[in-house]
Amino acid sequence: MDTLDEAKRTEPPVTHANCPRCGGRLARDNDTGRCTPCQAAERDRLSAPPVVPASFWDHEPVRLALAERHLGRVIRAYRCHPYHGRVALPQSVVAGWLGITQAQLSRVENGPPMVHLDRLAHWAKLLGIPAGTLWFRLPGQHCWTDASPFGGEANSAHGDDQVIERDDPAAVAVNVEQASSQGGGVTDRRRFNILAALTGLAAAGHPYLLTSPTDAPGNIGMEQVRLAGSLVNDLRQADAAVGADQLCDVAIQVHARLSAWAAKANYSREVGDALQGALADLGIQAAWLAIDAERRPEARPFLNEAITRARIADDPRVEVRAMALLSLLLRESQPGESLHCAEAAMRVSAGWGTPRLSTLLHLRKAHAYAVLRDANGFSREMTKARRELDRGPHDDDPGFVEFVDEQELNGIQGLSYLALGRPERAAASFRAITVNPSPGYRRNQVLYTIDLADAAYQQGDTNEAARIALDVLPAVSQMNSGRVSRNLAQVRAKLAAPQDATATTREFVDAYDRAVTV
Repeated sequence: MDTLDEAKRTEPPVTHANCPRCGGRLARDNDTGRCTPCQAAERDRLSAPPVVPASFWDHEPVRLALAERHLGRVIRAYRCHPYHGRVALPQSVVAGWLGITQAQLSRVENGPPMVHLDRLAHWAKLLGIPAGTLWFRLPGQHCWTDASPFGGEANSAHGDDQVIERDDPAAVAVNVEQASSQGGGVTDRRRFNILAALTGLAAAGHPYLLTSPTDAPGNIGMEQVRLAGSLVNDLRQADAAVGADQLCDVAIQVHARLSAWAAKANYSREVGDALQGALADLGIQAAWLAIDAERRPEARPFLNEAITRARIADDPRVEVRAMALLSLLLRESQPGESLHCAEAAMRVSAGWGTPRLSTLLHLRKAHAYAVLRDANGFSREMTKARRELDRGPHDDDPGFVEFVDEQELNGIQGLSYLALGRPERAAASFRAITVNPSPGYRRNQVLYTIDLADAAYQQGDTNEAARIALDVLPAVSQMNSGRVSRNLAQVRAKLAAPQDATATTREFVDAYDRAVTV
């Protein structure tokens, strides 16, 4: 009996007769579930989702997950599909495709269904899920807007049957040229701006920053560092107009690609310091985009990493930018820590900080004091902020303080008055913005106009709040900013209360509901 048991244990494992990927016959001792050619074909593609056949989506667990309208379960069924072999794709691999951590993917798979439409659409396109199987509508298929630089098929302006290879920078450049000639609305222009930035990287001979890093050179020079810096500027300019929802994943993906490449490549000490600064700057930009996209939990790890990299590179300017943004991130939930971050940034920038930078840091402190209900601290910091702003711009102003102007000062002042329970003073600050807006920062103007509606509501003037919200609704519909959408949704929820029902409030609520269901 022992001999028989031993023989059973040493028998080769029973395998499927055919490879689920290509249909070829498997060797008897093949326990991987894939033939050797398919294993070789897939080995180098773990940095991006593979192109799967149409029959992939007919697999029963995948179809059930799609029917449940739960993208996390769809992703789990995708990972465990027999197409990938006998061993499921690791969460860490798929999380890398999606630009999140393994722990975050675990929560997505096992938690409640996702409701963030931009993320649903991006991940569905990334994995190549057929649009006809989805319970939500993907963004309109307009020429280059479907050319995702991070995987999946990209349809051209010439029809659904023409596919652009994602690793072909020339094809992406053609699409951008087509988009520029066709014009479009505000959202189209924003998408054009970021695609132009990505095309700049690809056309310069570095498409591995956008797709798979497997073909990246073994050495990094200053040229690549400058490219990363230029992408930060392009992301900042594209974001300034209408928000971050679709830019966020782009920044996270490029940051992950560049970080993975930097971890393996060779470079000099001088390039290394510059590279640390560039990665920190890109991480800060990704954090800001996550904040504006209302994905705040994803922001802090980028900022913590950026502070560490800035200190390694001995780059106090980048460190101050990260600390200032961390102060913004924490001002509502942890105002005490927010205040400490702003104070730390002031210490680091002592001796070289420009008036505009000082204005920003005083505004961060002022708002934190207001949330802490310290009216004296708020008043003191607002006075200092206005004094610094009156000193005017400076040639050494860092790029990230360009938005700090009279509109921003009035906006933070208004938000602080709301936190202090003084809506009448808040309304006066917000009205000053609507009278004299900053043309280059349309998104901030819209945000503060929504806050004006909230201030009017808190004063008890529901009709005025509804009129303001109704006037700003078309502008909100043109933007892709989670913060903007959330703030207006909160105003809508207040005005929809039965005790506040009037003809004006009902008009706004109905218009809002029609706009969000289009």
